[in-house]
Amino acid sequence: MKNVMILSGAGLSAPSGLKTFRDNDGLWEEYDVMEICSATGFRKNPKKVLDFYDERREQLKNVEPNHAHKKIAELKQKWGKNLFVITQNVDDLLERATCKDVIHLHGFLPELRCLKCGEIFSIGYEKMAGKICPKCKSENLRHNIVMFEEAAPMYATLYSLLEQTSLFISIGTSGAVLPVGQYASMCEKSILNIYDKDEDLEKYFDKIYIEDVVSAIDKIALDIEKFMES
Repeated sequence: MKNVMILSGAGLSAPSGLKTFRDNDGLWEEYDVMEICSATGFRKNPKKVLDFYDERREQLKNVEPNHAHKKIAELKQKWGKNLFVITQNVDDLLERATCKDVIHLHGFLPELRCLKCGEIFSIGYEKMAGKICPKCKSENLRHNIVMFEEAAPMYATLYSLLEQTSLFISIGTSGAVLPVGQYASMCEKSILNIYDKDEDLEKYFDKIYIEDVVSAIDKIALDIEKFMES
């Protein structure tokens, strides 16, 4: 049996109403990214960073999974261990669409991590204030999200799975954080779905959908079907 990987970025959750960093009127226009998304920024002003992620959880509480999240969950249900669902997103919309075994490369917004004992635990969409570690009772906590200048431990898993992937699908990511073009060239076949044309990225892929993920996902599902049956 062949294996398929769906790697998603911010474009997957944008139609649900989650602001992305790179949109016009996106988060980068409101915030200095190095102040709120880097290890240096966190050391300088932890409260500013933690407040930012409190706001992101509040925003997440008020949005719903879109058709693309639900379709990916259906595909995972159908293809099981032969479909790797990997996301750069830190939201829980795939999980809320009932997608199983989602691999989050950059951490998970509903979780906190204890800086004393390393315990990771969920707070859902609540604010951090007053939270303590359920294991060691420490109040020394942080968001469970990989910041710039930090290692991303799940990248080793990503590369391991890429070596087992025949069809690579990139959805809603510009390739600015991860070299998705390089990943495409590691696999037998590849599909790209992005919202705006990007010739530098497109040249690596066999098939390209330049459109909203909500309209592209049903076509991608058919492509997976054909590939698995070929």
